[in-house]
Amino acid sequence: MAIDKALYAAPQGIDSLSTEEAPIEIEIVNPEGVSIGIDGVEIDLMPESGGGEEEFDSNLADYMDDSELQKIAGDIMELVEADINSRKDWVDTYVKGLDVLGLRYDNVTEPWDGACGVFSTLLTEAAIRFQSESIMETFPADGPVKTNIIGASSPEIEEAAKRVEADMNYQLTDKMPEYRSEHERALWGVALAGSSFKKVYYDPSLERQVSFYIPAEDIILPYGVTNIRRTDRLTHVMRKTKNDIKRLQVSGFYCDVDIGEPYANQTDIEKAKAQKEGVEQTKDERYQIYEVHIEYDLPGYEEDLPLPYVITIDKGTNKVLAIRRNYKEDDPRKAARQHFVHYMYVPGFGAYGFGLIHIIGGYATAGTMLIRQLVDAGSLSNLPGGLKSRGLRIKGDDTPIAPGEWRDVDVPGGVIRDNILPLPYKEPSQTLLALLNQITEEARRLSGMADMKISDMSSQAPVGTTLALLERQLKTMGAVQARIHAAMKEEFKLLKEIIREYTSPDYSYVPQDGTPQVKAEDYDVIEVIPVSDPNASTMAQRVVQYQAALQLAQGAPQLYDLPRLHRQMLDVLGIPNADKLVPLPDDQKPKDPITENMNVLKGTPLKAFIYQDHQAHITTHMTFLQDPSIMQTIGQNPMAQQMQAAMMAHVAEHLGFRYRQEIEQRVGAPLPGPEQDISEAEELAMAKYVAEAAQQVLQIHQAQAAQQQAQAIAQDPLVQMQQQELQIKGMEQQRKAAKDQADVALAQGRLQNEKERIQLEAQKENIRLQSQDKRDDKKIQADLLKSAMKRGNQ
Repeated sequence: MAIDKALYAAPQGIDSLSTEEAPIEIEIVNPEGVSIGIDGVEIDLMPESGGGEEEFDSNLADYMDDSELQKIAGDIMELVEADINSRKDWVDTYVKGLDVLGLRYDNVTEPWDGACGVFSTLLTEAAIRFQSESIMETFPADGPVKTNIIGASSPEIEEAAKRVEADMNYQLTDKMPEYRSEHERALWGVALAGSSFKKVYYDPSLERQVSFYIPAEDIILPYGVTNIRRTDRLTHVMRKTKNDIKRLQVSGFYCDVDIGEPYANQTDIEKAKAQKEGVEQTKDERYQIYEVHIEYDLPGYEEDLPLPYVITIDKGTNKVLAIRRNYKEDDPRKAARQHFVHYMYVPGFGAYGFGLIHIIGGYATAGTMLIRQLVDAGSLSNLPGGLKSRGLRIKGDDTPIAPGEWRDVDVPGGVIRDNILPLPYKEPSQTLLALLNQITEEARRLSGMADMKISDMSSQAPVGTTLALLERQLKTMGAVQARIHAAMKEEFKLLKEIIREYTSPDYSYVPQDGTPQVKAEDYDVIEVIPVSDPNASTMAQRVVQYQAALQLAQGAPQLYDLPRLHRQMLDVLGIPNADKLVPLPDDQKPKDPITENMNVLKGTPLKAFIYQDHQAHITTHMTFLQDPSIMQTIGQNPMAQQMQAAMMAHVAEHLGFRYRQEIEQRVGAPLPGPEQDISEAEELAMAKYVAEAAQQVLQIHQAQAAQQQAQAIAQDPLVQMQQQELQIKGMEQQRKAAKDQADVALAQGRLQNEKERIQLEAQKENIRLQSQDKRDDKKIQADLLKSAMKRGNQ
């Protein structure tokens, strides 16, 4: 709509946009958005819509229009209602089973007021027994978590495993005090309904992780789904008070919308449970909220493809309270995050399992009918009724006659027997009693509650036979316990991820308050699993298993690690301080060689570690065994042979580690750990290099052995005397040789001098002859000259 300037003054600064007086057009698109136009210039003051720069974890409903939210709520609520209708038969069966649970006595008025109203205890007994056995198996006093090392083991990883185990058990037993009670409730629910769910998430208000129980009726799954991990829609029905909703709205987790007042809306299952608990509903001051985990094509977001979201809707008003992404920001696949764990008693045809209500609910109904008939028959037999003549009057009217009581009777005529006709009530039927016992026995067998009869077992029966009978008897419950074990393992993985995400990257152990802290990296190499054993559902079964192992060990003790076998037996029996009673090498810490020598004398197990100085340990241990004073004392001990054997075995362990280090030095790379699994290709490649390194080590050891052998021979006294004689003879020969060499050198010197003298004489003779020749030549020349002169004169 257009509004003249005379009615509304323009905002300050807008009149400077034009020197002329131009009309201002203000268009109200919605109450939160305004568009202002001045002489062709438009200014839009609009709220951000979907697709804005909101944070990844923000509530997307805050950025969407009401019309879009209404459409989303309508579409999703239609799907949820269809899911609810698809499981109607399952709900009816569950409600009927709750009716015969027997947790409350019925006031029966048919066939007469005060008739028997008891129930068969089959369902209750089976549920309590399963819950009791399961909680003892899955949640011992020390905590429900143990660790498993992923990949190769090392001292550092083993220490990390201990820290993670201590921290997880501390989290579940101390920081999460509600966990045990929630777990017990889940076990009760899974026994009766066949399914229970746990929701695992981080609670910002508590600043820690939580895992609470969700009844099967509060998890709505589509028709045809068989696994909560393979569904594109899961609805969690939540009930929150007005304060809870307000708190979440103030914190920004929910949209600030008005959802009115809560109204009572109990389901049939809730009504049945309230009746069994003896709780009467007056007014339910809680809202019913649907938290739908769904793959949805949210308009204006992502790639216009169905992606995982968590959409929260108030059932009463169909208003959307929150829309949040349900995948990790850095996940390229955008896989849905898992928040729920499904505990199942016996898998059924669909997503919900079969529980005791489905398995023995019919037996419980029949047992209830038979018990009531037998009790009512006994009541009628003990207090019979009948017919009497109209004129017969008994003082005290028709109240039952107490034992030892006599009353006056006015008889109109004849004897009393002729005026009273008792009805032919029979004693409780033995056939009905036998049928009740048969039904009860069948139900107990089917539910796995039947106890083994002592008459079925012989005191002379082998342990293997006893174990076979136990296995057959406990196979059904063993399978159920294995499913509980698998579900708990999945739950612990979710808890581990949350704890790891909110754990400090630095390690600092604070012993003052007894709070073990770990660093986040510890959780990366450790797998957490339940302490329960999926292969044995009861302690008796495990005890018999270990008894069979002990019997086998007696026949071939050299094949078994007896200390470990006895240690595990003590752990199964639950005996405290088993590590003190039967210490194992795995419990040992690295010790110096002297302490290890002392432990040999005390009979304490020894263990070598791969990173120790093995040559130093071997030298110390061998000198200990060679010490005559020590050996003399040990020789008087009846355990001397065992001590020496333990020491030599420990030395052999160090020797093996030292040989391994030498091979690694020749290979030039560390070898895989002794307990590490390697592939066939890795083993073949490593064997080639190890063989070459072994040849080199062998040559070195052979050279060292030859040198040591030579040194040992040299230390023999006879050999030393012979060596001295040889040395003297050698020195004499060397002296003679030196003298001969000196004589030869002197003779050679004399010859050289004579040679030089001869050469000098020859040189002198040559010079003389040359001088003589020159004089002769001159004389001849002079004579010739004189002759020539004479002839000239003539």
